[in-house]
Amino acid sequence: MSPSRKAKKPRSSDSPSLTDSSSSPTSTPTKTNCCSEILLSINERLSNLDSRLSLIEVLHKEFQNLRHSLEYSQQQVDSLTEENKSFKSSVDSLTAKLSTVTTQLTSVTAENKAMQETILDLQSRSMRDNLIFSGIPESSTEDPEKSVKDFMVNQLKLTPGTVEHITFHRVHRLGQKLHNSTRPRPIIVKFEHFKQKVLVQRQGRQLKGTHYGLNDQFPQEIIRRRKLLFPIRKTMISQD
Repeated sequence: MSPSRKAKKPRSSDSPSLTDSSSSPTSTPTKTNCCSEILLSINERLSNLDSRLSLIEVLHKEFQNLRHSLEYSQQQVDSLTEENKSFKSSVDSLTAKLSTVTTQLTSVTAENKAMQETILDLQSRSMRDNLIFSGIPESSTEDPEKSVKDFMVNQLKLTPGTVEHITFHRVHRLGQKLHNSTRPRPIIVKFEHFKQKVLVQRQGRQLKGTHYGLNDQFPQEIIRRRKLLFPIRKTMISQD
C-alpha cells in the first residue's frame, strides 16, 4: 500500500443541507407549543382532580356526620325500644290489675245493689203501718193526733167509739212549715196495729171528690218506681 491516499470527497449526504438547516428553527417552537398545551391540559386535569378530591373530602365529612347522626339515632331508638318494653310491661300489669279491680267492682256493685234492695225492703216494712193524710187544715197550736181523729170522724165517717180505740205510735206533720205557704203539710200517722190501719184506709173511698187525700207511705225509691210503672199500668187497664 502507498503511504498516501487521496482524500475522499465528502458525500452530499454527509454535508449539511440548506433544507435541514432551514427547518430546525421552525420545529423547535412547534414542539414547545405542543408541550405547553400538554402541560396545560395536565394542569387542568390536576385542578379538576383537586376539586373532585375536595368534593370527596366534603362528602366524606358529611357521610361521617351522617353516620354519627344515624348511630345516635339508633341509640335513641334502642333506648326508646327499651322504654317501650318497660311501658308495655307496666301497661300489662295495670291491665291485669284493672281487670281484677273491675271484677271486684262488679262484685261490690252487685252486693251494694242487693244491700240497697234489703234496706229498701226494711224501709218499706217499717212504713207498712203508716198512712199519709193530706189536706187537713194546719194551725200553730194544733195537736196532730186530735186533728187526725177528728178527720176520721168527720171525713172518713168512722164512729167516735171506733176512733177512740184506735192507737198510734206517732203522729206528726211532714217537713218544715214554710212562712209563705198556705198549703197545709201532710200528716204521717204510724198505727200501733196494722188491722186498725186497714180499717181506716178502707174508708178512704169517702174522700172521693174532695181535696183530701189518704195514701200509704213508701220510700222515695218505691215512689219513683211506681211513677215509672203507673203509665204502663194505666195503658194495660185501658186495654182490658
